[in-house]
Amino acid sequence: MPHILSANASWPLWCDRSIEGAFALADTDAAPEAVIVTSVTRPWLLGYAPEHSNGRAMLVLGGGGYTQLMAGREGVAVARWLAGLGYHAFVLIHRFPDAQSGIAAPLDDAMEAMRMIRAKGLGDGGVGVVGLSSGGHLAACLAAEYPAEWTAPATRYVGQAARPDILVVGYAPISTNAKGRTIVADKPPLPPAEKQAMYDRLQPDAQLLPCPPPAFIVYAGNDAVVPVENAHRLHAAIAKAGGQAELHVFADAPHGFGLDTEGMPVSIWPALCEAWLRQKGFL
Repeated sequence: MPHILSANASWPLWCDRSIEGAFALADTDAAPEAVIVTSVTRPWLLGYAPEHSNGRAMLVLGGGGYTQLMAGREGVAVARWLAGLGYHAFVLIHRFPDAQSGIAAPLDDAMEAMRMIRAKGLGDGGVGVVGLSSGGHLAACLAAEYPAEWTAPATRYVGQAARPDILVVGYAPISTNAKGRTIVADKPPLPPAEKQAMYDRLQPDAQLLPCPPPAFIVYAGNDAVVPVENAHRLHAAIAKAGGQAELHVFADAPHGFGLDTEGMPVSIWPALCEAWLRQKGFL
């Protein structure tokens, strides 16, 4: 893992151990923008510094269905885009919900990453989150209630908030993977059991906290993997909770369109998001 995916800096979340063996890659020779993480033993935060800081930070949460992590295409590539806009950008290599890590692991890791970023003072002007696919579900969970019956691990950054100041969510399964709320009739449970249990318990549109952060939401209307109903659920929930959200639904785009789907209208979404961030005074 030379240069740790070309990050400027990196930090372990919960313990000060070496990065060796912390996570595994599908292809160790892949370019940073193409890396796929296949397993995570110890979560890590990778930092990408801007040439000229705007005083704000963004946590990037890639997708992968909580069984792998598109840490390159939906992580490093997104972080570099954000760093180019002046943000201190951070890519989280989080654990997956499985028998080893448990149901709460991804959310616990994302919350600790937010606290760590704030503790480092690299986002004094605000800390936002950009989440794509399953990472978008995880991002939305940062603005929702933490399950009362779960016991969160002790943070190393007491007094630092995990709630984002602004939220960008793309093609995320907000709640249609949850039992009783699926769009696909007779949809079977998603393996492993811990992943389905997490989706059943974490439904951010139904558990959103009051006065949620401003949100930019982007989906494909014909997404065959994540129904666009997820976008409408999140948009409506934010409005009901007293927040504001900008929703863009592109009629024809593949799931996982990311930043590099060229030649289609959806390719303009990063520019639309940039304009929105500027309008919100977060750029």
